[in-house]
Amino acid sequence: MLQRIAISLTLAAAILFAGPAGARNYHHINPIPFSHSPCSVLDNRPCTPQFCSALHHGPCIPEIDYPYGENLQVTVQTVPPKEDEAKYQRPDHDLNTIGDLFSELRSCWLPPPPDQAHEGMQMSVRFSFKKSGELIGPPRITFATAGSSADARATYLKAINDSLDACLPLKFTSGLGGALAGRPIMIRYVDNRDLGRSSSENR
Repeated sequence: MLQRIAISLTLAAAILFAGPAGARNYHHINPIPFSHSPCSVLDNRPCTPQFCSALHHGPCIPEIDYPYGENLQVTVQTVPPKEDEAKYQRPDHDLNTIGDLFSELRSCWLPPPPDQAHEGMQMSVRFSFKKSGELIGPPRITFATAGSSADARATYLKAINDSLDACLPLKFTSGLGGALAGRPIMIRYVDNRDLGRSSSENR
């Protein structure tokens, strides 16, 4: 009887000791994705490792600089806000990041001339790139401003196709080209020019 009690106490003590030790060794994962919280042996708060190691015994979730989703979406305005003007400048190097790609696409946009344009017109198109930087098929319209005429849609689709054709093929690095190949890309073009004021100034 005493032997059973001693064994039970020993097991209970082992469980109580293992609980805090396991909690200390448990690697917490930052629930906020892409937070870029650095990991440290002196850090008591949750963090996500930025690299995986064969010597790491806990969960390993490497971080990346930007998330890849089902769609890559970007809005291109004809007149960019002053704070975003730098994002509309064409990169002077091979495209290596999603930011580079978006800047290239923004810089390529040439809207219809004012006499053919429609103030406030919006059109979204969807397409994919090959690894070589060429398009896989023509862009497909996914949205156009409600109530816009067939002529307006045709005018803006032609401007979109002409703008993309003038920039193709895009020069991807091998890493970005492989990551983007076949992925859907959505661009929303917004003609936010004040066409009424432009026409009055030209008179």
